[in-house]
Amino acid sequence: MAENTLIAWTNHTHNIAWGCTKVDPGCAHCYAEHFATKRLGLRIWGSNQARRTFGPRHWMIPEKWHRAAVAGRTTSVMGPGYPVLVFSSSMCDVFEDHPTLASEREKLWALIRRTPHLHWQLLTKRADRIADYLPSDWGIKGYPNVWLGVSISDSSGAWRADCLRQVPARVRFISYEPALGPLTPHLNLDGIHWVIYGGESGHHYRDHDLQWARAMRAHCGEKQVAFFYKQSAAPRTEMETLLDGETVREFPIQRLRSTRDPVSPETIPRPD
Repeated sequence: MAENTLIAWTNHTHNIAWGCTKVDPGCAHCYAEHFATKRLGLRIWGSNQARRTFGPRHWMIPEKWHRAAVAGRTTSVMGPGYPVLVFSSSMCDVFEDHPTLASEREKLWALIRRTPHLHWQLLTKRADRIADYLPSDWGIKGYPNVWLGVSISDSSGAWRADCLRQVPARVRFISYEPALGPLTPHLNLDGIHWVIYGGESGHHYRDHDLQWARAMRAHCGEKQVAFFYKQSAAPRTEMETLLDGETVREFPIQRLRSTRDPVSPETIPRPD
């Protein structure tokens, strides 16, 4: 699954499950829901619906990516010499409070421990559940190959950054996508290492104001936070990728350099 991905800030995507429940204005035109329900006819959206899960072969795919990363056959989207990135999960929310997700999360933590040369990017709208659903061996610094992020579309979701900064993590990041309103000066970037900005994509995309992106870029510059401009609002992803005629796609390299990198298997905490 997802040998190649259109998500510009990661190398691969891997899903622990499919299905979710809408909790935010940014969910209104969810691409994952449209693909699963409209194109495939799956009934997996909503708190009372089942979730689609996968068998052993699906869970072995990241181990192939890991072997390629160890052998130097994959170049990180961050550039040579940086870790290969895996986004989990694009078709669900890892931290959703759903009975099916509990067992799948346990599989994810075990997989992450087996793939120390991959850096896993976990993104959620359920920021208040992150701390409760982390593995027991997360420790005071977090797993060294896990980045934790929260999605914030407008100022009504700024509280998620407050939850995120309370959790230890190698990298803490914010996905300001789809951008539906201004976030500055409402967003406190203390303890945050990376901000991704993206206008909404899809046939029913809602427009954005470039000033929101300009203001966030300036805010990140003041706070020494990496800023990644993914795209403007457009019918398809990866359209209108320039901000004022410039490609602005920074990664939290300073954060990685300030901690032990690259990650070796010995740095991954093991369960007792």
